Amino acid sequence: MTNTSVHEGFAPFGEWQTWYRVTGDLSSGVTPLVVVHGGPGCTHDYVASIAGVAEFGRPVVHYDQLGNGRSTHLRDRGEDFWTVQLFLDELDNLLEHLGIKDRYHYLGQSWGGMLGAEHAIRRPSGLRGLIISNSPASMELWASEAKVLRAQLPREVEEALDRHEAAGTVDDPEYLAATQVYYDEHVCRVVPNPPDVVRTFECMSDDSTVYLTMNGPNEFFCVGTLRNWSVVDRVKDIVAPTLLISGRYDEATPATVQPFFDHIPNVRWEIFEESSHMPFVEEPEKYLRVVEDFLAALD
Repeated sequence: MTNTSVHEGFAPFGEWQTWYRVTGDLSSGVTPLVVVHGGPGCTHDYVASIAGVAEFGRPVVHYDQLGNGRSTHLRDRGEDFWTVQLFLDELDNLLEHLGIKDRYHYLGQSWGGMLGAEHAIRRPSGLRGLIISNSPASMELWASEAKVLRAQLPREVEEALDRHEAAGTVDDPEYLAATQVYYDEHVCRVVPNPPDVVRTFECMSDDSTVYLTMNGPNEFFCVGTLRNWSVVDRVKDIVAPTLLISGRYDEATPATVQPFFDHIPNVRWEIFEESSHMPFVEEPEKYLRVVEDFLAALD
């Protein structure tokens, strides 16, 4: 058994605070893995199981992005505040605070992977390895593929989604029930969802400021500020060795991931055959092994 001590704290970020948790020992000499959650507007809870990588002797860092979880909440801030640059700055600040900016690996899930691509495009000198897990290279691709997936749902479910979106009644119980059908198929196929996943959804329900502003009311109706986001033309600038992860039933379909594979110079892609958007929940042992094997080879 390796040292899996756990330390929690807050990193001052301007006038706010970023909550973080370190599993393992950052002074061990092993390159740490920074795990970045999705959303934007989720919390670390649903990706908490990736701390299992620490059992291989590698320290793992989780954190709640600003506006979420245990970090500072800012419910009164609008579109001009919640930007990609804000979260890039927060990441840089955390790396500096933890003293790991000169050597670290990055694993981002969904929006966390999108942020990771933005981070890696800037070629930070300390980034040793990049894992983009269940993430699209553009929101245009994400939205178009969501239409394809919706068309495969039972007809009455798709019709309910279309009808309520057109009417603006996305809080209607019928719409929410139809949304859950999509989620059970393409977001997390472990039903009922595990407690860590439920906890994230509960936190988002309590404060949906970031998610509603940047994404929209749910995973497939993306009307927020990220709706035109894309790194397709820029991922060629990523020099860090990169692992792509997606699930066979993922809402991040192969078409949404393909530009990463086509344009990042040093890249490989692992598709989890029994998973959708959360293979770390759906195929946890394989996920941890694939991640650590990739990182160990870089070390």
